[in-house]
Amino acid sequence: MSYAMAAALQTTVYAALTGWSALDGVAVFDALPEGATPETYVLIGAEDVRDASDKTGAGAEHRITVSVISAAAGFSAAKAIAGAVCDALAATGGAMARGRIVGVGFLRARARRTADGRRIDLSFRARLEDDDNSET
Repeated sequence: MSYAMAAALQTTVYAALTGWSALDGVAVFDALPEGATPETYVLIGAEDVRDASDKTGAGAEHRITVSVISAAAGFSAAKAIAGAVCDALAATGGAMARGRIVGVGFLRARARRTADGRRIDLSFRARLEDDDNSET
């Protein structure tokens, strides 16, 4: 196991979110930009990685958080976007720049009010297989 597939996974997640038609017009960031942000946006956030290697090869389990952040008064729009994020990531799989996504599964969500509006943190588990044998 290594962290070597993390950049490829982040690129793939970003592409899945920005390419998903139900998220057209919604800003997706993997780092907050300087200055003002849109009223509602998606932020690729924290990641926790564990070894998931087995006798067939190297692998890793990435637990990632994707957040929907909104200054809107209610949760309705943010929840619709969160649903689209779940759909986009559920459809993600296959080859990456390094490694392959075996599967992506939804783990949990936490919706809450913040001082600036609403925030929904979505947690996913991505199981990856490495296709690079340089570790062995």
